[in-house]
Amino acid sequence: MRIAVVKESSASEPRVSASVDTVKRYVSLGADVVVSSGAGLASGIGDGDYEGAGASVVADNAAAVAGADIVLGVRRPEAGALAGVKPGALVISIADPYGHEAELEALAKAGVSAFAMELMPRITRAQVMDVLSSQANLAGYRAVIDASAEFGRAFPMMMTAAGTVPAARVFVMGAGVAGLQAIATARRLGAVVSATDVRPAAKEQVESLGAKFIAVEDEEFKQAETAGGYAKAMSAEYQAKQAALTASHIAKQDIVITTALIPGRPAPKLVSSEMVASMKPGSILVDLAVERGGNVAGAVAGEVVTTANGAKIVGYLNVPGRLAATASQLYAKNLYAFVETLVDKGTKSLGVKWDDELVKATLLTKDGAVVHPGFKPQGAGDAASAA
Repeated sequence: MRIAVVKESSASEPRVSASVDTVKRYVSLGADVVVSSGAGLASGIGDGDYEGAGASVVADNAAAVAGADIVLGVRRPEAGALAGVKPGALVISIADPYGHEAELEALAKAGVSAFAMELMPRITRAQVMDVLSSQANLAGYRAVIDASAEFGRAFPMMMTAAGTVPAARVFVMGAGVAGLQAIATARRLGAVVSATDVRPAAKEQVESLGAKFIAVEDEEFKQAETAGGYAKAMSAEYQAKQAALTASHIAKQDIVITTALIPGRPAPKLVSSEMVASMKPGSILVDLAVERGGNVAGAVAGEVVTTANGAKIVGYLNVPGRLAATASQLYAKNLYAFVETLVDKGTKSLGVKWDDELVKATLLTKDGAVVHPGFKPQGAGDAASAA
């Protein structure tokens, strides 16, 4: 069983899909691990580190994937980069399938079984495989650190002989994994923190971290959560009421951090240009949803924008990648936990149980077709169920 660890093709992706620790674990499963040279450098892992863990380092991705049974990546690899893999090889990554139908079709035609780690169901046995949570947790932390770097003032209240420094006021919009970590981090830095979310369960979580919860708590609010724990899209009427409440609140804040994302949809617009204009000069807005269109009016992907009133809108891309070493360590563990379920430990070879709920939830392509019910073309047969 050959496992390939590829180097990410985008210069904006510093993470890597295997750590020294997980390479050792793959070797103990009986795998031959082949790493593309330089794959881990941006995450602080050198070729020699991988070799010391039992992997072979080869010149490039083409050499790594040749004859591979499993290909591990952070971002979905292009189909053309998979030439030479074994027929039916497993390609496991953060696949970003929404809106990329042509790319999924290309992977299907390449004959690989592609898995999307971000589609992992949120059930107890899959918690250790939850890449969305592991990466969002770091994004929430980094958002506060980035805000503090741009903010020209201290976070905690300070009593000094020269006078009192007031605590910074931080408002977190969206109290999922990223938002809760942002709240906790801002609190640790001494800020006065408030937060909002459309999910009723978030209120208790926010308050347990010492932050004040801000929301319109009507009947729609009480029903605003899916069975999987995600936020539902809210009606225009609710959004208008919530916007009116938050508009007055935002005007008093020093820092606003937005984290609202709904899988498969553009990011909801939470902060209007009027709200941005109401903030004081020197205020900071960090938009963690900028890659999906952004929550903040005026946010620009990959840039820090200074508005006419002197506020700054921070729109960094790939925020978990700004903590590449830690993000890679956690992502690699998520991957290993999943790969371990796909291996027959007795024969030390692939033993995928195609009817397993984790496999069915994450499998995108198989036997030359897109098989995931959420992404396969209408009228297409279900190759997975026929297998």
